[in-house]
Amino acid sequence: MVDGKQMVDSSDIIDKLSEKVHPHLGDKSTSDKDEENKWRKWVDNHLVHILSPNIYRSASEALESFNYITTQGNFSFYERAVAKYAGAAAMYFVSKNLKKKYNITDERASLYEAAETWVDALNGRDFLGGTKPNLADLAVFGVLRPIRYLRSGKDMVQNTRIGDWYTRMETAVGQPSTVHA
Repeated sequence: MVDGKQMVDSSDIIDKLSEKVHPHLGDKSTSDKDEENKWRKWVDNHLVHILSPNIYRSASEALESFNYITTQGNFSFYERAVAKYAGAAAMYFVSKNLKKKYNITDERASLYEAAETWVDALNGRDFLGGTKPNLADLAVFGVLRPIRYLRSGKDMVQNTRIGDWYTRMETAVGQPSTVHA
C-alpha cells in the first residue's frame, strides 16, 4: 500500500516511492527520463522473462536455484526439503513452457544477448545513470542479483561484458540483507 492505494506492479511501486523519497529526481532532463523508462520497460517486458528458462534449464540447475531460495528463507528442515525438490521439479517443467511462450530457442544465448544489450546501452558510462545508478540500473541489478552466483549467472558474467558493471553495482548498492523471523 502506498498512500492508501493497493499497488502490485513493482515498477509502479518504485516510481511512487522514488517520487516520495527523492522528489528532486523530477529535475532530470526529458531525454534522461525517457532513456531510464525505456530500459525499465525492457527489464519488465524482456529481461525478467529469460531468467526462469535459464535458472531452471536443467534438473541440476533447478535444484541449485531452489537450494539458494530455501537457504535464504525461513523454512524448517522439512519445509526446505519439500520446497527444494518439489519446487525444482515443478519449475523445471514450467520453465519449458515459458521458453516456448517467449520463443526462446537457446536459453543461455538469450541471457548473453540481454547482458550484451544492457552493456551496449551503457555506452561507455559506468551506469545508465552516468556516475551513479539510476532506476533502470537498479531494475536490471534487481533482476540479475539473485542469479549472480548460480551457474547461469556465473556463465553470464564469464561469457559477456556485464561483469564490470555488475561489480560497480554491487559496490554502489551494498550487500543484501536478510531478515529472519
